[in-house]
Amino acid sequence: MEVNQMQRSFLEYATVLFREGFLDGQFSQLQMLQDESNPDFVVEVVSLFFEDSQKLLNDLTTTLDQQNVDFKKIDAHIHQLKGSSSSIGAQRVKNACIAFRNFCDQQNLEGCMRCLQHVKQEYLLVKSKLEALLRLEQQIVAAGGAIPVLSEFS
Repeated sequence: MEVNQMQRSFLEYATVLFREGFLDGQFSQLQMLQDESNPDFVVEVVSLFFEDSQKLLNDLTTTLDQQNVDFKKIDAHIHQLKGSSSSIGAQRVKNACIAFRNFCDQQNLEGCMRCLQHVKQEYLLVKSKLEALLRLEQQIVAAGGAIPVLSEFS
């Protein structure tokens, strides 16, 4: 596949991710911070998000499985996940975290359990979609092309 075609595919795929609410303008902002001096910036930030999110989701699962659920601890974890999601532009994960925090405030265990499943589902979806987008990005760079700027989404 030639570079121009890969760049078009990248933009088309990114457009779908923004239109479907997986990503928001914050992801575009991240991309703008990437340059020749730091060509792997987005991959590094997104990889850290994946690592942190997986740990937080595991912690949330463990905390919700306790006999006496510590809602303050759950709220702290979900607040952290919301912040991480927001910082990379993972809009649907962030929105799921907001709903989760509402159930946490009400100390509604059943609601929290449902929200945890929803957050996990949204996280796995955005993870697979971001991995595909970053693979496209790597292919473009490997072929000697420049990553198209997503500024129209910010």
